[in-house]
Amino acid sequence: MQERGIRLIGCPVETGAGRRGCQMGPDALRTAGIGDMLSALGYAVEDSGNVVPAAIAPVEGRPGLRNLTETVAWTVALQEAAGRAFADDRFPIFLGGDHSIALGTVSAAARHAASCGRPFFLLWLDAHPDFHSLDSTDSGNLHGTPVAYVTGHDSFAGLFPDVPSPVAFQNICMMGIRSVDPVERRKLSEKGVEVHDMRWLDETGVVRPLRGFLERVEAAGGVLHVSLDVDFLDPTIAPAVGTTVPGGATFREAHLIMEMVHESGLARSLDIVELNPFLDHAGMTATLMADLCASGMGKTVMDRPT
Repeated sequence: MQERGIRLIGCPVETGAGRRGCQMGPDALRTAGIGDMLSALGYAVEDSGNVVPAAIAPVEGRPGLRNLTETVAWTVALQEAAGRAFADDRFPIFLGGDHSIALGTVSAAARHAASCGRPFFLLWLDAHPDFHSLDSTDSGNLHGTPVAYVTGHDSFAGLFPDVPSPVAFQNICMMGIRSVDPVERRKLSEKGVEVHDMRWLDETGVVRPLRGFLERVEAAGGVLHVSLDVDFLDPTIAPAVGTTVPGGATFREAHLIMEMVHESGLARSLDIVELNPFLDHAGMTATLMADLCASGMGKTVMDRPT
């Protein structure tokens, strides 16, 4: 994808999470050298800075939803920023920020794919499915709702922007899942979302399920958005996340996934989310996430000095 420029879009969002610190994520990724890593691969890298949402009128929703107005404002702003990147034929890499940024980034990517007449697919790398609706979330933390929103759940109607191009349930592949609420488990089964939890990956490895999904994307002539959450990884190698869940993906599993995504040539946009530098150890998680991004854009084992 070297013929297409990359646009780094900072998304300093922490309104969707229950713990502060994710707003520092974009600058931590920059400090870790994400721009230099991508430039070294031959890309023209443009850093558009951090998105700033416009003030909006208060949004009244179900009691208990945390920071609803602010999260709606961020969703609008990120949809607009993503739309500009696609219109300029850039590959947007969204530097989060908590996973509520996907409310805006994924919905915008799906809308752009529809405008090009191509099916849209979503690879969700996360410990959590984030499949709560506004009616089912107990915590009220909106970083647990993006997949429900982008697939068109009606609880968001009248509160968040409309979703003109809902993501088809069968076009979503979740990998690394290991923390699922009962209501999410039931809905995932009912809707037919492809879910490969860590038990599945322990038994089969990452190659077979991912290759099967990527082959489906290619056969459909589709485009792919990848949403990579820090807690997809095991916390022993990626501690800088407020929602640690033991038993996550290893260093090599994560890099292999990103390398396969690049080799497929199907990805058109990427989220890096839930990095909380306040919880990091000497920048190890920020550096790992930047390096995984580089793997997703073509960096290989042979490119890594000892």
